[in-house]
Formats: sequence, structure tokens, C-alpha cells
Amino acid sequence: MTQTIAPRVRMLVLLLLAATGMLLAGAGPASAHAALTGSDPQQGVVVDKAPTQVTLTFSEKVATSDDSLRVLDPKGKRVDTGKPSDVSGTSYAVRLHSGLSDGTYTVTYQVVSADSHPVAGAYTFSIGAPSTTSVSVSSQAAGGGVVGWLYGFGRYMSYAGFIVLVGGAAFVLACWQRGSGVRAMQRLVVSGWVALTAATLWLLLLRGSYTGSGSFGDIFDLSLLSQVLQTKTGAALVSRLLLLAAGALFIAVLFGAYDKREDEEKRDLTFGLAVGGTVVAAGLAASWAMAEHASTGLQPGIAMPVDIVHLLAVATWLGGLTALLVALYRAPEETPVDGAAVRRFSRLAFGSVVALVATGIYQSWRQLGSWSAFTDTRYGQLLLVKIGLVTLLVGIAWISRRWTARLTQPAPAAEAARRPAKDRAETDSGTRAAEPAGKRSRKSAEPDEEARAEDGARKQTSAVERELVEGRVKEHAGARSAGRGKGRPGADATTGDPRRAAQLARQRAAVDATRTKRLRDADPTRFGLRRSVLAEAGVAVVLLAVTTVLTQTEPGRTEQDAKAATAASSASSSSSSGSTGSSDSSAGALTLDMSFDTGGEDGKGVVRVDFDPARVGGNEMHVYVQRPNGRAFDVPEVKVAFTLAAKDIGPLPVVPDHITTGHWSASGVQIPLAGDWKIAVTVRTSDIDQATVSKNAQIG
Repeated sequence: MTQTIAPRVRMLVLLLLAATGMLLAGAGPASAHAALTGSDPQQGVVVDKAPTQVTLTFSEKVATSDDSLRVLDPKGKRVDTGKPSDVSGTSYAVRLHSGLSDGTYTVTYQVVSADSHPVAGAYTFSIGAPSTTSVSVSSQAAGGGVVGWLYGFGRYMSYAGFIVLVGGAAFVLACWQRGSGVRAMQRLVVSGWVALTAATLWLLLLRGSYTGSGSFGDIFDLSLLSQVLQTKTGAALVSRLLLLAAGALFIAVLFGAYDKREDEEKRDLTFGLAVGGTVVAAGLAASWAMAEHASTGLQPGIAMPVDIVHLLAVATWLGGLTALLVALYRAPEETPVDGAAVRRFSRLAFGSVVALVATGIYQSWRQLGSWSAFTDTRYGQLLLVKIGLVTLLVGIAWISRRWTARLTQPAPAAEAARRPAKDRAETDSGTRAAEPAGKRSRKSAEPDEEARAEDGARKQTSAVERELVEGRVKEHAGARSAGRGKGRPGADATTGDPRRAAQLARQRAAVDATRTKRLRDADPTRFGLRRSVLAEAGVAVVLLAVTTVLTQTEPGRTEQDAKAATAASSASSSSSSGSTGSSDSSAGALTLDMSFDTGGEDGKGVVRVDFDPARVGGNEMHVYVQRPNGRAFDVPEVKVAFTLAAKDIGPLPVVPDHITTGHWSASGVQIPLAGDWKIAVTVRTSDIDQATVSKNAQIG
């Protein structure tokens, strides 16, 4: 059994890493946390006179730069005057040059939301009459591509480093102070510090490209780095690096001067280290809270402290769990983790889970706002997955607590394994002689799992030792024979041979390692505890990946508010266009808005059909496809069909030309008769996912 433990652990770790990688790879680009809720001119509108400015309204405050809002003419030439101005809290305007000619103009925007995530999109409007345009808008979402994936991986590593650093140090200080001298624990905490520091520097370099061009070549652009340092996120990353410098001093004291102190002296130093470590850990957690979800939206003054407590609780629980796993598997025989340390961590973990649940409930209410957001938004769906994983983790932790309650130090089986066989036999025989005959017979009939585990481990170790000893005897005899063949009777080839000495050292190390595993696995209680803690750590790895994706996803409350604002804007536009068409059908235009859902991933949206002048004869048709948050949706194919059921005409198919992102157009669409026409639009969002929606409208 001992020989199969390590391969199983390695296989489990590899599977968990593979699952985490697939989850991160499938996460896609970071979803925007601010949505475009309105514009002037509106998308797809045809205005008689050139506007003096273009105004965009978002669901929350955003950060802009000189190139954040751009307006391009049909030839792709920029016609705006430069950096946008802040019209109101969430509205931003850019002025246009005078004397603009007729045609279709493209508005592109790329801003950074208040919670540090990039937002990008584009739409078109026309002056006088629509026209073809040479502007091509990239279909890649903001924060996507290789740079977006690398940025997401950097965020994952920063969370993982923070958890290991804070949780490992808390485990040593609060649960197992003897662990400050264990090399495996030192390596664990230092690796957490290194991972967090490296990930922070990596995010600082990637930030400019992540929120801007998305080009890998811009990572080392010093001008972009200078701009990043002036933003809220840049300040948070720099403050995190400064706190990590203080964290390095904390680690040096914890594993240096603290480890060398006697138990009495350690008590005085423990309090100072606990206070200093808590301040550093809270500061590191605040570097996330001050720049992400908690810093904007509803009740930021309450949300940021709650977010700090939430992050500290996660780090104490999961990081301490990682430290316990390392202690159970890597602690030396002379410094094993004792039952008291495990029980102290069990109490600490329980308190962390209580804090985690309390703060998680508040954060869920703040980010979702309604029960329907759990199922109707991607944030809510991911949150349900996270809740399920936390529930599973708590269930496994309950099993670990049962093993902890049975844990004793020293363990009977391990203590028996340390005694010579003769002493064990004498002790067992004396114990049996002192017991009544009836009790002795009952005990002999009962299965003794600990004895069987001990006996199997002892036989396994003895077999390994015998093989090594026999190998050494044979090699020694061969060496002596070789020495006699050279005329040196009794010569020992191992004398003064460094290679032979190294080989013997490796053999002795193998025997010592086997003996250590035998002692480690002789106690079934410790063996069960190690397995349950390993399972907890595996679930924690996946939970951390889901949490990382969740922090990059648009909150459900914001998504639903953006949908409501977009729907209200569309309804207002449709009502205005409808009234114009009914009052003057000869010179009016028809606008229809229809929601669709192809059923596939990213399959929901709104399609708008503009039909001008909506009369018998030739007509100009424009089709706009939007996402639920109002951004242009670049789907692969759009088809339109006209049917006049009263005259048994149609369907008359029309395949519009793709103009730009989310915009299709067709000219000369012939309507033979006036009547109540059914206009059906087929939208295809992937190779296999499509939907057809329709509305009736009076034409002519």
C-alpha cells in the first residue's frame, strides 16, 4: 500500500492541474463589468444633419484615454477631435469635426470599468443616408486573446500565492509552532511569497496591453507601463509589491530568529509576529478589494472591509489546509505534526468557514440582487458552481474532523512499529496473559486492522531491506573476488571508491525512506486523515480556478440592469420610429426589434431591422444584431424573408451584405404589394446554432 500512495498522489495532482487548465482555457476573455446603456446618436439611426458630438452612457463610471472613443467616416478616417469629456457621472462625449458628409459612420469605444476590467464595442449611425463603409472592427472581445489568457493565469497564480503565503504562515504560528524549523514548511511559505511576487510583476507588465491593444508586443512598452502606474489598478499592484517586501521580512523572522528561540521566548515573539503578519495579510487583501468588484457599485464602504475578511478567511482555511497536507506527508520523523496541532487547525478552519459563509452571503446579495440572477446570468451560474464546491469541501472537512477526533499521539500502531519485535511480542503476550480468557477469545476473533496494517508495512520494509542487504553482500563478494584476481587477497573494492560510497548512501537512503513510510502509514487514523486532507486540497484547487473566473465575470446585478436599460432604449426608439411610420408611411421608416436565443453558448441577443421608406417598390434595409448588454454582436450569418400571407406571396428571401461588426445591409429590396407583411429574420451564432424570429408590420 505504501508504494502505491505516491503515484496516486501524483496522478491526482496532475488530473487536478489538467482540470484547472481546461477551466481557465474555457473561461474566455474577461466579461465587461460596465455595459453601454445608451448613445446619442443611437445605433443604426439615420439623422438628417450631422451631429456636433457623440455621447455614450455606461452602467457605471469608466476610465477613458485619448483613444477611448473614436468616430470613423466611411473611408476609415477619424473625424473626432480627441479625448472624450465627462458629461455626467456615467456619460462621456467626444466632439466631431464640422462639415461631415453623408454616409455611415462607425463609433468605437474601449474604456476601463471602475472594477478594473476593459470594455470595448462599436456601432454605426448614418448621416443623410446609409452607405458602405471600409471600417472593419475586430471581433475579439476586450481582454481576450493570448494576453487575456495570460492575464487570467497571472490572477490565478496571485490568488494561489496569497493563499499559500498567508495560510501557511498562520498554520505555523497558530497551530504548529514547531513547524517553523521544518524545511518543507519553510519551502511552502517561501514558494507562496515567490508566486505572489512574480504574478504581481507579471500583471503589472500585462496590464497596459490587457486594457488596450491586446497585443503581446506591447507588454514591454514603457509608455503603457507609465500609464498603468497612474491608474487605480496600477497603484494597487505597486502597493502589493511594497507589502510583499514587508512580508519577506516577516518570513525571515518566522523561519530565522523565531525558530531558534526556546519555547518560553517564542511566546513573547509569537504575539508580535501575529500582529505584524495580520497587518501585512490584511494589506495584501486590500490590494484586491480597493481595485475590483468591492470598490464600485452598491455600498463600497461596507463591501471593501467585507471583501478583506472574505479573502483572509479563504487564505486561512485553504492555505492552512495546504500546510497541513505538507506537514502530514513531508514532516520528518523526528518532528511529526501532532494531534494537538491538527485539532487547533480544525478549530481555526471552522471559524474561517463561518466567516467565509457570512461574507459570501453579503457579497452574493450585492452582486446578484435577485434570485433570478442565479440562473439567468453567467455570474450567478458560476456562483452556484462555487457554492457546490464549497459544500463539497465542507463535507470532506467534516470527515477530516472525525479522523482528527480519533487522532492520538503517539499512535498505538506507530509506537508499536518503533519497538523491536521481541519487545512487542513480550508486551503482547503479557497483555494477553493478564486478560480474562473470555475477553481474550473475543479480541482474537475480532479483526485487528491496526495490527494488519502494521504487519503489512513491516513485511514490506523487511523485504526491501533484505533485497538491499543481499545486493550489498553479492557486490561485496564480487569486489573481494576481483581483488584476489588482481593478487591482492582480501582487498575491498569499496575502500576509497567514491562511486561505491555514493551507491551505498543511496541504498541507505532508500531503506530510511521506506522505514519512514512504514512508520507514517502504520497508524490507520493518520492514514485516513492524510487521504481526506488530500481530497480537500484537490477540491480547493478547482474552487480557486472557479473563483478566479468569477472575479473576471460581469456581476449579475450589472448585467440585468444593462439589459433593462437597453430594452427601455430599444422600446423608446421603436415607439418613436413606429409613430413616424404610421403618420407618414410614404416618407417614414419601419424599425422592428426582436429578441432571439439560438440555445448555444453566447446565443442570446436582439436583432433590429430598419426598413426605409417601408413602401411598395425599392427599399433600403439595415439589420443590426446586438448582445443583451447593447454591444454589437458579430454573428456568422443573417437572413431575412418577407411573407404576405393574405395574398399568398412569399417567403421572399433577402441575404444582406455584412457591413461591419453587427451590421448587415441590403439595398433595392422590392415590396410588390402593400399589406401586413411578416418579416422573419434567421440568425446563426455558430456552425449548428441558429434561430428564426419574426414580426408582422404594415408596409405601403
